[in-house]
Parts: sequence; C-alpha cells; structure tokens
Amino acid sequence: MKIIILGTAHPLRGGLASYNERLAREFMRMGHSVQLYTFSLQYPAFLFPGVSQLSSSPPPQELFIHVKVNSINPLNWVRVGREIAALKPDLMIVKYWLPFMAPCLGTISRLVRRNGHTKIISILDNVVPHEKRPGDVLLTRYFVGSVDGFIAMSAQVMNELRRIDKDKPCLISPHPLYDNFGEPVPKTEAYQHLGLAINEEHILFFGFIRAYKGLDLLLQAMADDRIRQMNVKLIVAGEFYTDAGPYMELIRTLGISDKIILKTNFIQDEDVRYYFCAADLVVQPYKHATQSGVTQICYHFDRPMLVTDVGGLPEMVPHGRVGYVVKPDPRAIADAIVDFYTNHRELQMRNNIQAEKKKYSWSAMVEKINEIKGMLA
Repeated sequence: MKIIILGTAHPLRGGLASYNERLAREFMRMGHSVQLYTFSLQYPAFLFPGVSQLSSSPPPQELFIHVKVNSINPLNWVRVGREIAALKPDLMIVKYWLPFMAPCLGTISRLVRRNGHTKIISILDNVVPHEKRPGDVLLTRYFVGSVDGFIAMSAQVMNELRRIDKDKPCLISPHPLYDNFGEPVPKTEAYQHLGLAINEEHILFFGFIRAYKGLDLLLQAMADDRIRQMNVKLIVAGEFYTDAGPYMELIRTLGISDKIILKTNFIQDEDVRYYFCAADLVVQPYKHATQSGVTQICYHFDRPMLVTDVGGLPEMVPHGRVGYVVKPDPRAIADAIVDFYTNHRELQMRNNIQAEKKKYSWSAMVEKINEIKGMLA
C-alpha cells in the first residue's frame, strides 16, 4: 500500500513523534510505501507548556518526512489536504490526542477523502482529554466525522468514542512496545551514566509532569515512615508541563529532599534506556488516564511497574505478576513500594514481563489497522 501518516514526527519531539515514526518503520518493514506529514507549527508558543517543541536528535534518515502542517492556519490545511489527496494514498493514518488539533486534522482528512480512494483510519490516544476545556466534545465530533474507522488503544477510549459515534468500525489494539530507545544496559552502567550512587536503590517517575499524572501522590508516598527508613530514592525524570512551584514546596514541607533526584529537563531519546535500566520499579501514580506509553517502555526494558486503578492502565499491568495496580492514594502507593522491596519482587516480576510483553508487538498493531481497512472496503 501507499500510506500517509499525518501527525507529529521529527523535528518535533516526544512520545507521539516516536510512535508515528516507529509505526512507519513497521509498515516499511512489511514492504509498504510510507510518507509522514508533520507540523511546521504544532502549538503556538503561548499554548506550549514546555521549554522547546523541537528535538536535538538528528533526523531519521530512513523516513520520508514532510514538515508542512500548520495547526492554526486554515489556508495551510487546504493546501496540505489537496496535496495529500492528489497523491492518492491507499490509507492515511491520523493519531488523535487533543481536541485543539481537531479543526486541522479533521479538515485535512475531509479534503483527502474527497479523492474517492483514500481510507482514513485514526489511532485514538484519547477521545476525552485529560485536561478538559469548553468545546472539547464539539471539536472531537468534527474530527470523528472526518474518519472512516478507528483503533482505540484501550477499552475506555473505545467507550468514549461510542458516546460520540456508535456506528463506524473500531477495534481495540493496545499501545505497542516502545522498542526504539535501544537495548537494555546493565544497572551498573546506567548508574554510572546518570551519576547515581551504586549503594542506593531507585524508583522512577518518567515523562512530562502534568497535574493529572499524580506526582504529588508519589511524593507524599515517599514521606511514609517505612520508606524514609529504606535506602530508596525517587528519580523524577521529565520536564514540567505545569507550575513546578507546588511540587518543590511539597518536597520541602514533607522533608524528603534527600529522597528525591530531580532530572526535570527533557530526556533525550538516547538517554531513556539509562533511566529505565537504573530503576527497580517505575511508578505511574495517575489520577486519571486512558493508557500510557511509559508502560510500554517498561515492558521493553523488563521493568516492573506500579500503576493506579484509573482508565486503561490496569488493562496493561496484571496485578501481582508484572507490577501493582493500586488506588490513586499515597498510602496505597507506599504499601506497594514497601511490599516490592521487603519481599524482593523484582526478579520474579521481570521474569513474568518476558512472557507478558509478547502480546504488544508492532506487527499486531499493523494487523489491526489492516483489519479495519478490510472492513471499509
């Protein structure tokens, strides 16, 4: 097939770009022709909460990426839509994660569909955004109306879609493994690379820091008297996408600055493996969620994980086998951390991960996309 992937890619950074690029490589491995259309402007500066939207890594030489889409310029949407429509791809895949993008992505998709040939399939990260704003539902309806079929990455996302559209074909396919961050390294090498003390143990909070991700709950758990007595430190690795002040104040008032290692800059792709390989346990203390790419990085690096019982997270983490599923509550989080270390769960859970992660292949995602396309023929 001739395939277009519309969404985030290099020179933009982050999990969405990594996902689209990895999906493109999987289609190419299967013999398909793939081009990516990404943003020349993804977010206006005043709407972007981080330091930079751009990657400092070199561009992926094997991928054909057009940097052409302006998320806030309707004239640009028309030009790009007509350009892709003229290419007559068999399939266009659109990653949807935020209602802000609905006018841009929905308009381009409508114009492409006019060629009478291209099928549009959207991979849904979210239907209802984590941080809700007026107009979200109307914007999402506009986007959903431009698409022929859907892949939902969790049952919760499927249920959210069905509140908006009950008829268009949709299949559930979990987030595949993020296997593009290199091979695992020994824990000692990871410690050395990150400058960590070899005689300490480490848990990890990884990713952009936003209110819904519950870092405050994890900080409160670290103040539990049982954890204070352990030789365990929390690495917070990721850029603040919200005001850092309340978190710094919480660390101070809890008196846990000696238990926290802050690496609150953007983590480059080439460094990701060192953070995960240094961690005994990765904690995702989310207050609400759909699914998380962090889980799939854990699977790739065979790292046990602790997630909260929200959204689609429990679907991905069999409790007691590869990690813990607990309530989004500091005491429950602390209980699981204490159990992990006092009962020496790491080796057993890592062995279980080896078997569990086989179901999260990129080829399985491609098979689901092909299945949806077959339903549209």
